[in-house]
Amino acid sequence: MSESLRVTIWNEFRHERSNPAVAAIYPEGIHAALAAPLRAAGHAVRTATLDEPEHGLSAEALAATDVLLWWGHKAHDAVQDEVAARVQARVLDGMGLVALHSAHFSKPFKRLMGTSCDLKWRVADERERLWVVAPGHPIAAGLPERIELEREEMYGEPFDVPPPEELVLVSWFQGGEVFRSGCCWRRDRGRIFYFRPGHETYPSYHHPLIRRVVLNAVRWAAPVPGAAPVHGRCEPLEPIG
Repeated sequence: MSESLRVTIWNEFRHERSNPAVAAIYPEGIHAALAAPLRAAGHAVRTATLDEPEHGLSAEALAATDVLLWWGHKAHDAVQDEVAARVQARVLDGMGLVALHSAHFSKPFKRLMGTSCDLKWRVADERERLWVVAPGHPIAAGLPERIELEREEMYGEPFDVPPPEELVLVSWFQGGEVFRSGCCWRRDRGRIFYFRPGHETYPSYHHPLIRRVVLNAVRWAAPVPGAAPVHGRCEPLEPIG
């Protein structure tokens, strides 16, 4: 059994309370659907939502988090800048971040990428086929060569992010577009994985292979031992001149 990690799942938790169609798919919230398989795998999981004080992401809560999952969509601007900066700082210090679906537009993800993170999109009940393009990567462990989702929202290129350091999954959509759907980056001591599926009106987070990717991503993004970075002016180790 793999090491137990401290995982925080952050969710806006707005769609589930305002849209009956979403509530029917995720009656306890998207965060609860994501938490179940992670708890079953032995990880210590807590959830946090937008309307909690400090969005449930106090300095103490983040300090006790190894990996943060983030799902957001229609309320990105409601996230306090102070909290977004706090998340960014924790990632730089080694906390993993798994950004899900519309979290490409979240404040922490955009701060870490340094780009607009914009893309094409369309909701048309179309098929998505995710191809594993790095079968030897830890996030691809236990996956077949492709994952088929009968209905999903389309995201299309160009995706305005820095080139991924590792690309694990690429999507094709029934309407013809393609998209880099499983992207890895490192920022200072932290690891970041962006995973595309998860529009709120589709049951993607109940799909066993999507759950497998999320579980693998949490394990990959976990903090790893390493030297702490040293910045700023420093004294010479030996006499100069």
